[in-house]
Amino acid sequence: MFTGIVEELGTVVGWAGDHSRLIVRGDVVAADARHGDSIAVNGVCLTVVEVDGGVFTADVMQETFNRTSLAALVPDDPVNLERAATLATRLGGHLVQGHVDGVGTIVSRQPGEHWESVRFTLPAELARYVVEKGSIAVDGVSLTVAGVGPDFFEVGLIPTTLKLTTLGHKDVGDPVNLEVDVIAKHVEKLLGAREGVA
Repeated sequence: MFTGIVEELGTVVGWAGDHSRLIVRGDVVAADARHGDSIAVNGVCLTVVEVDGGVFTADVMQETFNRTSLAALVPDDPVNLERAATLATRLGGHLVQGHVDGVGTIVSRQPGEHWESVRFTLPAELARYVVEKGSIAVDGVSLTVAGVGPDFFEVGLIPTTLKLTTLGHKDVGDPVNLEVDVIAKHVEKLLGAREGVA
């Protein structure tokens, strides 16, 4: 479990094991990482298999490639990194599992004096879970939905988010990993069971 508060902007070192192991440099998150720990990479929960100084390696399976944008990562790409939350962690964002629901793309960026408005595509199967003023994780960053339509949503990015996450470096057309609010999915399933349609 994560909070969507990025701890560090890491860097992709490369791939190993016939493109099945991702190698990432992240001095902060790797400092106390051990085999078996969870680290979110662009919002994707990965399990650490090796640590060497400030570099960690994680296995990536086909299901992850099918549902996320990780396959497109190349050496020197920046990535958002967050260690798994503990019971003592401040929940500054929202409950994020690191289980990506789909991939969107950046549609537009509107710079402002103090923040930037960014619009993303929203896959049809996720639209029912996204509400104005609700939470969504974009590349692992906990964000508040400022506006939503049938096939898009918008967020406002403050200078800190632009500077310290991948969202400040991405261009129109770039893919992003999306994770909707897990509570909404659970409520939907429970209501469906109550009505006999689960």
